[in-house]
Amino acid sequence: MDKRKMGFAGKRKMIYRLISIFLGLVIIYSFGFGTIAQDEPTTEDAAAEEMMADALTIETVQANVDAVQTNLDHVWILLAGFLVFFMQAGFAMLEGGMIRETGVVNSLAENFMDACVTGIVFFIVGYGIAFGAYDAEAGVGSSILGEVQLLLGGASGAGEGDGSLFVNFFFQFAFAGAAATIATGAMAERTEFVGKLIYSAILGAVIYPVVVFWTWGGGWIAEAGFLDFAGSTIVHMTGGIVALTGAYMLGPRAGRVFGRPPAASNLAIASLGTFILWVGWYGFNVGSTLGAGDVNQLGLVAVNTTLAAAAGALGAMFHTYFVTKSWNVSFILNGSLAGLVGITAGCAFVTPINAIIIGVLSGIVLVISIGVIESMKIDDAVGAFSVHGACGAFGTIMIGIVGSQALGAPSLFDGGSLDLLGKQVVGVVGVAVWVGVTSYIMFYILNARNLLHVDPEADRIGIDAFEHHASVWPNVLPLRESDDE
Repeated sequence: MDKRKMGFAGKRKMIYRLISIFLGLVIIYSFGFGTIAQDEPTTEDAAAEEMMADALTIETVQANVDAVQTNLDHVWILLAGFLVFFMQAGFAMLEGGMIRETGVVNSLAENFMDACVTGIVFFIVGYGIAFGAYDAEAGVGSSILGEVQLLLGGASGAGEGDGSLFVNFFFQFAFAGAAATIATGAMAERTEFVGKLIYSAILGAVIYPVVVFWTWGGGWIAEAGFLDFAGSTIVHMTGGIVALTGAYMLGPRAGRVFGRPPAASNLAIASLGTFILWVGWYGFNVGSTLGAGDVNQLGLVAVNTTLAAAAGALGAMFHTYFVTKSWNVSFILNGSLAGLVGITAGCAFVTPINAIIIGVLSGIVLVISIGVIESMKIDDAVGAFSVHGACGAFGTIMIGIVGSQALGAPSLFDGGSLDLLGKQVVGVVGVAVWVGVTSYIMFYILNARNLLHVDPEADRIGIDAFEHHASVWPNVLPLRESDDE
């Protein structure tokens, strides 16, 4: 074969190869394009996938927001509980400053032990009674007493929901401690120390928790439509009635002349205690929102608490001045507390103007009540019943008179209905009867066992020297010796 034919054959092979390569690329490209075309979603599918992705993102964000809000609510409840617990120091300072020098150490010891005793008994049984299981439709418990769980149902901190349970227990324990310590002031200087421990235990384990179950726990008073946002009746009136009953059963202090109450031992300490209580009351009232999500309610409660405290002091001060022509500091201090107690029930249900009205009137109620108790020859050493009992009942009933319909309290002056007023009266009377009867039985038994009134020798040398062998001012007020020593 000549060179010309050989060259032609080579060129033909090269052309065949190029054609084969081209056809192969075409086939590969066709398969690839078809696969891509099959995998590419339609416009509707793409939109659906995008919406699903957005929904997942929104759900995730919302879940995170809810978790943060829940944690914030728990932190707020704990912080409020710390403030309420610190009120124990305020009660100790107020009572220690208001009573005579020979009983201050005893008052401090009793106030401190109120917190200790209440903490234990409320953990063992009190909380279980206060928030016992109750479901009328399911036949669980009753409106009088729910199914009780002891020791917080055995919660250890490792179970789901234990944290929320513990937070709520702590907050409620602080309230229980406040109820227990109210009676300490009324019964100051003459209560046998062991008897004090016993009645604090009974109050924190049974008497107060039953009141809580009937109201905040969903019992029969709550079912009737009763309103008490932070405890004017539930906490303060309960403590006030126990205080009045105990003071009546004890009888007056040695040397007590009715119409001329003993002078306060230290008004500076009493003033400090009152300021502490006022600060702690923000935890008491604003903390009862049980969350930090409703800014309107948080702000309203804080403002109403402030206005009522200030108005209560003014009301008591001017009313006392018109009668005695003196600016009585004791009444100024107790007047502010009267305003605080009076607004506690309605702090979320009344407008700021009505909070001022409740505060002023509570201060006046305080002064009138102290006069009535004095005329009955009942020795309430610090006016505990008048501050907590009388003003607690008054403030609770005032919701039915000046409550705001827009805030969930259609009252006589805002809504024109007597319905809520009637419910408030029923709640106050129901709690008063329960606490009055049970505390009378409790003190009667303690008195019969010689565990209520301190030994007569303590009246002679002072309860601090007799029971504690101590004086709050040893360099100024040396201990007197007992005849037994």
